[in-house]
Amino acid sequence: MSPPCPSPSPCPLLPVALALAAITLLRLAHPAAAVSFHLPANARKCLREEIHKDVLVTGEYELSEQPGGRTDLKVTDSSGHILYSKEQASKGKFAFTTDDYDMFEICFENRLPAGHFRGPDQQIVLNTKHGVEAKNYEDVAKAEKLKPLEVELRRLEDLSEAIVNDFAYMKQREEEMRDTNESTSARVLYFSIFSMCCLVGLATWQVFYLRRFFKAKKLIE
Repeated sequence: MSPPCPSPSPCPLLPVALALAAITLLRLAHPAAAVSFHLPANARKCLREEIHKDVLVTGEYELSEQPGGRTDLKVTDSSGHILYSKEQASKGKFAFTTDDYDMFEICFENRLPAGHFRGPDQQIVLNTKHGVEAKNYEDVAKAEKLKPLEVELRRLEDLSEAIVNDFAYMKQREEEMRDTNESTSARVLYFSIFSMCCLVGLATWQVFYLRRFFKAKKLIE
């Protein structure tokens, strides 16, 4: 039997404090992937990331002005399918949901008018989120009429599920790599045995051939 609470208020607040602390730690473990870089004139720069299946991906970008130039944005998967495309991109957002585990690529390509080969670098700020980070919990709270604490607990539940899925995927990858290593080791073993049998057979054939040759030359009896 658990001991009674020393006062009416501290005990009910303990689970809440633990939940908020766990949420803070999980948020620190999943920071937003915001990057800033400079894109030279008439250049192309791409960012790649591997993302799991059925994951929501959102992005927000902002480009500095470049007189006379244009920058196109394109988001594709490893098969070349265009998930998002924007010509003369300056500022905006994009979102998509992955159909399968794949490598996704976000490319910015700068182009100057014909006859112009030099120009100032363009600064690009890109902020991408995926999974729980990309989910809008304000809309969830309005749709389901959740209280602030319930929203945080829902976020904690989703984060925990995402971490469990990551570990499950890592375990699956480990099993696949182990199976590949075992298969490769077995093939190497069989090839080594086959090579040894070929060498033994070749050496035996050489011995009998030389024996017949020397007998034909009457060098041995």
